[in-house]
Amino acid sequence: MKTSKILIADDSQDLLTILATCLKHEGCSVKTTTIPSGLIPLIEQESPDLVLLDVRFDGVSGLDLLAEIKKKDPKLSIIMMTGQGTTQTAIEAMRLGAYDYVLKPFKLEELIALVKRAIDAGRLMKESVSYQAPEKGSPEGVCIVGKSPEMLEIYKTIGKVAESNATVLIRGESGTGKELVARAIYQNSSRKNKPFLAVNCAAIPDTLLESELFGHEKGAFTGALHNRVGKFQQCNGGTFFLDEVGDMALATQAKVLRVLQEQIFSSVGSETTVKVDVRLIASTHKDLWKSIEKKEFREDLYYRLKVVTIYLPPLRHRKDDIPLLTEYFVRKFNEVYKKDIKKISPELMEHLMSYAWPGNVRELENAIQTAVVMSKKDVLLAENFPLLSGDPAAPSQGGVPSVGGHDCETLLKNMLAPVLKSPLVAKDAAFFKNMADGFDKLLIEAALEKNQGNQLRSAELLGISRNTLRQRMKQYGLLSD
Repeated sequence: MKTSKILIADDSQDLLTILATCLKHEGCSVKTTTIPSGLIPLIEQESPDLVLLDVRFDGVSGLDLLAEIKKKDPKLSIIMMTGQGTTQTAIEAMRLGAYDYVLKPFKLEELIALVKRAIDAGRLMKESVSYQAPEKGSPEGVCIVGKSPEMLEIYKTIGKVAESNATVLIRGESGTGKELVARAIYQNSSRKNKPFLAVNCAAIPDTLLESELFGHEKGAFTGALHNRVGKFQQCNGGTFFLDEVGDMALATQAKVLRVLQEQIFSSVGSETTVKVDVRLIASTHKDLWKSIEKKEFREDLYYRLKVVTIYLPPLRHRKDDIPLLTEYFVRKFNEVYKKDIKKISPELMEHLMSYAWPGNVRELENAIQTAVVMSKKDVLLAENFPLLSGDPAAPSQGGVPSVGGHDCETLLKNMLAPVLKSPLVAKDAAFFKNMADGFDKLLIEAALEKNQGNQLRSAELLGISRNTLRQRMKQYGLLSD
């Protein structure tokens, strides 16, 4: 995998040494400088993925350097560091295009997390998205692979809507490639040299999402120690991707609706309005109309979002694309892991074509990645894919419920049948509900334990939304206040 390149500019050599050591330990390539006049040439020479820049050098403004860098490379992620800057300085840094700012002294673990997010944001803007799989040795990028009639229609729609400012709603199951479509629209639009920021609404607690999107005033809530510029203001002039918008709380939906209607909003704790120019792309795996019927999603926001709708079909509905996708991923992971797998056995391809792929393209990619890593030959075989190799990982047939290829009926029968006879002796009107709730709670506890308490990953593992997981955790007393 590509090593992230970071450039740090600060007038404290001690700080540079600490940061360089820390970030190198995280696998990054790091260059440092204490000379502000040499920063721009060093950026041109090194082409870093991220710059950590002090707000104030001796006699030189870091904000002036930030503005100059952004003129030359508007997509370069820059984190500003300040030990004595005012709130206004921090806000001005964000308005000039900084990804974020940190106040000295800072906690290294928090800085590392911010660095990773900033690098990822830069990658989303810079990494090219194409419709044709690149040949071996071509520049890095990602590809939306497919020649099925469904995919060809999607390519046409991207071409039609990219140049407009129309809001786009991308629908499809998890793993179908919704983010790639959003990035393809951005990269083919007139805003391609402006910011592209993405926020996953399911990954951020409801209490923090509003602040993340719109910013907050100092003292607006517990922990709000400084004014914070939100992602909408940070993305001014660019394209904002709201991933899994169906998981957004109703109160936050109302503020997003106002942005779409009037291009204005107020940060949390402020009555002052901020005007922005942002093109919005949203995605969801949910049926939003059902969410509207359940009073979980605003109907007026739904119509504002679906000016143009793009539906990404699940992989099981475009199986003719599986051979193309397989060849693309094998070539990709040959490069990554320095392998030389030349072909795929006919038997394996038959298995790949018959499997349901509940995780869609993402699941196929992960399966091929594992197979390439584990294969000792120059040909991929069915035995390299545990989920295809028979009991119990083979995909179930017909209408039998399955998860990850496991036949749930047989799995549960083998586990539970021997122990169910005892409780069935008692007569209890609430027996079925209590047993179902008990099993539900055990599954949630197991998922949380497997993911070290991470709710987003646990929800994805269980195939439910994060909001649903939190509701169940609260119901079963698993959610601490």
